Amino acid sequence: MTVKIDTHQHYWHYQAADFPWISDRMPTLQQDRAPADCEAAMQTCGVDAVVAVQARSTPAETDFLLDLAARDPRMVGVVGWVDLQDSRLEAQLDAWAAQPALRGFRHILQDEPDIQTLVDSAAFNQGVSLLQKRQLAYDVLVFDHQLPAVMNFCARHDAHWLVLDHVGKPAVRNWFKDFEVPRRWAACMRELAAMPHVVCKLSGLVTEADWQNLGMRPMDTRVIHACFDQALEAFGPQRLMFGSDWPVCELAAPYASVHRIAQAWATSRLSDSEQQAFWGGNAAQCYGLPAHAVSV
Repeated sequence: MTVKIDTHQHYWHYQAADFPWISDRMPTLQQDRAPADCEAAMQTCGVDAVVAVQARSTPAETDFLLDLAARDPRMVGVVGWVDLQDSRLEAQLDAWAAQPALRGFRHILQDEPDIQTLVDSAAFNQGVSLLQKRQLAYDVLVFDHQLPAVMNFCARHDAHWLVLDHVGKPAVRNWFKDFEVPRRWAACMRELAAMPHVVCKLSGLVTEADWQNLGMRPMDTRVIHACFDQALEAFGPQRLMFGSDWPVCELAAPYASVHRIAQAWATSRLSDSEQQAFWGGNAAQCYGLPAHAVSV
């Protein structure tokens, strides 16, 4: 039986000051979001477990997610936040060392005014190296036009897994408006895929469509499937994972629709064993998830 792990969900107690990226055009996100709010949709889709990913850039976010995981057996992993440039980083990681759900960290690189300077800085690189020494994954979050800025950074940190969030966030909304968009994105994907320590989440693309003006159209699904196809060609079936990006995905599409897009693609492209890897096995290996996460 295929075990399904959703490798990308967010939860929060909403306070506007904590979430500057949530604008007034996103009222569906301007409210508390908890694991229970997605439980019914997950059950309907046959999704068994979740990796929770940080949405706030504060150490309190990591503690918040770890507390949720301690009370919800479906939450098998946490990708938290910590200041990777802090001289006290090692002590902070020591304080979390007894937390089995802590499987990695992420920084919201896409919002940095100067990504290149940050990922080239000695302190940031030392921080990521320390994560890798502790067998903790690092999730890379950038828009497609920012991918060139992280290539050397990704090549440099090859001691443990790096996870490319949201397929590198190709601008689905501009796919047929600017042919440089798919060309540039595909070239970067091939370069990243040549690094065997980089894995890719097939997640987060419904909100790269023009959801604010046009909603989700059939042509958007076709573009998303084309992006998934190119990710499969580049990374292969052993380095791809499913993620919903709930509740952010609800700006453009409900959980069931996001799952349906992935399900239709996986069943038409992947063998049975490859589907098992895509839906759960790859996530278990990359994030070092416990055995119960891949057995039902």
